[in-house]
Formats: sequence, C-alpha cells, structure tokens
Amino acid sequence: MQIYEMLIDGAWVPAAGGQTFETENPYLGAAWALVPRAGADDVDRAVTAAHRAFRGPAWRGLNPTARGHLLRRLADLIAADADRLAAIETQDNGKLITEMRAQLRYIPQWFHYFGGLADKIEGRVIPIDKPGMVNFTREEPLGVVAAITPWNSPLMLATWKLAPALAAGNTVVWKPSEFSSVSALEFGKLFEKAGFPPGVVNILTGFGAEIGEALVTHPRVAKVAFTGGDRTGADVYSLAARGIKPVTLELGGKSANIVFKDASLDNAVRGAVAGIFAATGQTCIAGSRALVHRPIHDEFVGKLVALGRAARMGDPALDTTQVGPITTRPQRAKVLDYIEIAKTEGATCVLGGGPASRPECGNGWFVEPTVFTGVKPNMRIAQEEVFGPVLSVIAFEDEEEALEIANDTQFGLAAGVWTQNIGTAFQMSEKLEAGTVWVNSYRATSYLSPFGGYKRSGIGRESGLTAIREYLQEKSVWFDTVGEVANPFVQR
Repeated sequence: MQIYEMLIDGAWVPAAGGQTFETENPYLGAAWALVPRAGADDVDRAVTAAHRAFRGPAWRGLNPTARGHLLRRLADLIAADADRLAAIETQDNGKLITEMRAQLRYIPQWFHYFGGLADKIEGRVIPIDKPGMVNFTREEPLGVVAAITPWNSPLMLATWKLAPALAAGNTVVWKPSEFSSVSALEFGKLFEKAGFPPGVVNILTGFGAEIGEALVTHPRVAKVAFTGGDRTGADVYSLAARGIKPVTLELGGKSANIVFKDASLDNAVRGAVAGIFAATGQTCIAGSRALVHRPIHDEFVGKLVALGRAARMGDPALDTTQVGPITTRPQRAKVLDYIEIAKTEGATCVLGGGPASRPECGNGWFVEPTVFTGVKPNMRIAQEEVFGPVLSVIAFEDEEEALEIANDTQFGLAAGVWTQNIGTAFQMSEKLEAGTVWVNSYRATSYLSPFGGYKRSGIGRESGLTAIREYLQEKSVWFDTVGEVANPFVQR
C-alpha cells in the first residue's frame, strides 16, 4: 500500500485527525493506496493558508508576467511527466491509458494558454459624462477559490479550473474526488517544483459529505468552481449562496447525438460509439441518446451493434483495450440499476444489458456496452443521466421532431449533428439548447474554446478567453481632476 499526504501551505501533511482511507484500482477491484481523510480542521488550515498566500508578497507581489512564467514552467513539467501521471490516473480511476496519455500530453496547453493571458488582463478608460472626472476600471482576482473536481477525468477537469484561476492571481484549495485522489497529489508536487509560493495551491483529500460544506461555506473562500452531478451541484450552489459567492458549475448531461438520413452512416456510427462507449460512458458530454432518422434506423442500429460487440474490454493499462471498467463500485451498481429500469419500462436491449463476465475483465467493475432500442423520449433511461456505457436509440421523423426530442430534457451540455446538408447543420446548431454542438464529430474539446452548459448542466464557462473572467471582479475607479468639491448634499 502506498501512503500519501495532503498539500497544505507548501508542506505535505497527514489529516489533523490522523485518519486515512483506501483508494481502489477499478480493474483489480482492490485497494492500492492510503490517502488522508481530511476534516473540518484541515479545511480551515488549507483555506487559511490560501488566504495568507493571496495577501502575501510572494504571490501578490508577483507581476502578471511573472505569474505567466510560473504557469508556463508548470506546463513544461507536466509535459515531461505526462506518461507517468497518465499511468497513475489509469490505476486510480480505470480509464484507458491511451486516453489518459492523450489528456496528460494536452493538459500543458491550458497552462501555456492562460500563462500567456496572465499579463493581458486589462481594464478600460470610460469616456464618462461627468465634467472634470476620469473613470477607469481594474480587473482584480477574487481571492481563495475552492476547486472541487470529479473522478472521471481528474487532472483535465482540475486544469480547467486551476489554470485560469491562477492566471488571474487567485489562490486555490483543490478537493479532488475521494475515488481519484492520488493523481491530484502527484500533480501537486509539480507546483512546488515549478516555484509556486507556499499556500498558493493546496490539496485536500477526503469525502465530500464530510468536508464539502465546510469548504464551500468557509468565510475566506471567495469563489467555488465545481464539476460533478447536478444534484450535488445544486447543493453546492445553495451552500455558496449563503455567503453570496460566485460559482462555476459544470454538471451533468443527457446529450443527443442526432443522425440524419443523409449522414455518412459509418462516420455517424463511429461518432455514436465515441460518444457513449469511449471512457466507458463516464463523461458529462456522453452522447447517451442517439436520435436516428427513421429511414436509416435499422441499418444504423445494425452497424452500431456490430461495432459495439467488437469492442475490446479488459485491462485499461493496455494500449489495445477499448472499454475499461466503471470507476467506482457504487457507480457500477447505479448503471446496472438503470439497465434494469430500461427493461422494465419496455425498451428493447439489443446489445449487452448486464455486468461483463469475460475472462479479460478479471475482478474489475465492468458493464457490457449496452444499446436499447424502442426507447420513448419520456422514459427514465432517456431523461436521467446514467454515466455509463448505456445508449438509448430513439427514432425521429423529421428535423422538427428531432429538435423537440433533443431539447426536451432538463440538461443542455452538448449535442452532435450528423448530416451532409449545411443548412440542416446550421439550423440545428442554432436551435439546439446545448452549450456545445458538434457537427459530424463528437467529444472534441480545446483550451481555446469555451465549455459549459445550458439549464441544469451548469453555470459559467471553462476554457477559452471567457474562462478567465470567471475568476476576476471588476472595480470602477473615479478621479476628480477639478480639485473642488461641489455641493455635498447633491449627488455628483
């Protein structure tokens, strides 16, 4: 068993109460590391350290260009350590090593990008209508940011918060999921190596139910950035509201992958597989509803089932594996429950439909890639987020019905459109209620492009130019150039 400590104020420390918990390898179904189990006292230690660092000269005294240099230095260290960190992520959360390598090799771009933005945060001079007055604005950091991240892509989703928050001049208390804490702790070592002052980045490990409220409601936390399920997101939103704190919430989805009869069918099938079986369906942008034009429905399903059946399951640490395990035991149970719900509702299971018992799956927490047809838009399987390799196929007659079905959920994170008709593509991209729309593609993201959701899929945006504004506040400054105070009883 490997034993880890948390990062607080530049030091690696155990939990104040001395408690630990085990983290498990989803492929082996066995514990492999001990991680500190933080409590309320640890939250206060971490937030106090971050607040002190925010006010202190070592961080506050850095000019924006120097902050950018630190972020770019960190990017280079991540790039040099990417493959090792990817292997740790795979061991900790069971995602494919091929995907984790790709993510870790791409993550440095966020720190390079926002490092470049750090000294381009500019205020403006306003041509004010008051004689003898000069007015300008300043863009300033908020303070301590609480970054709460999930288990499915731990370092990528943390990067989406850390890079803009630090570029803007904030300090951070990062709480990774209790199911994938080890990669965060290993990642934390690189902040030290890059030269970040103590307390600028702190990492707390533990259970959300035990320390989440203390972190979100701490009076010295100025902003909360959360990625996770919509129910937990609603709780975080409510807790943050007690302190009138701004939030960024990147929550769940029930994204529609819409296939028109003129689409390149083979590409659309591969796009559907990428949307739901890649990452074992454990992604907020999963294309968990395939909306298929009725004239091509049967042919599409036939090709989809053939490709899904051929997917290679097994050890996620092997480059040849295509579908890995579910990351957590509770999530596996939830996915299997939804499969039974779909059967009870009357959907037809044409692929999978239960736990995987193949020899190559060993003792891991696997679920067979599953496809349901005959799904009605109001079924639970078509409305609720499963977060696993389970696809609902729904037939539609025309563009109007496709839009009606696609938009008829409480979520609005992403959507895919497969068509060769440019007019159809533009119409759909305009009318779909989703923060991201892919046309003839699926599941692409970039540090250059904003990401976020409509409706219960979230608030705010991550990545791209707009993301840094989520971590800034605007101040208006007035100068009187006349030097004479007018009537003090009348507003100037």
